[in-house]
Amino acid sequence: MIHETVLQWKSGMAFETELDGHILTLDADESSGGNNTGMRPKKLMLTALAGCTGMDVVSILKKMKIEPESFAVRVDGKLTEEAPKYYETMHIIYEFGGKNLPLDKLQKAIELSQEKYCGVSALYKKAIKITYEIRIK
Repeated sequence: MIHETVLQWKSGMAFETELDGHILTLDADESSGGNNTGMRPKKLMLTALAGCTGMDVVSILKKMKIEPESFAVRVDGKLTEEAPKYYETMHIIYEFGGKNLPLDKLQKAIELSQEKYCGVSALYKKAIKITYEIRIK
């Protein structure tokens, strides 16, 4: 399967693409010559990881008949100091809310995502150290 995206330059540092019927705008902040009209490409790498593993976990938990009251995935990325700046580490925080959530099942869902299903994580792990933790509120 081949995926394709076409990024069209709009003006300044702004670019736009349409993915699956949704418009995505990328731009730099003012200090980098942009107008701050869109998202930053590097930070979207964090969002891609959070979205991929988050969707996996929700799907797996649903099959386990576990429904948290709330669920959020936070990803912190540490950039290198020297150019080209890239993420050398990413830390995922899985935040669950609810009562009587079985930690062992949450852990299993996350492990399945990280080790079997999440293609973004599989790719990133080839170059980035990825760690995670679970928090229950």
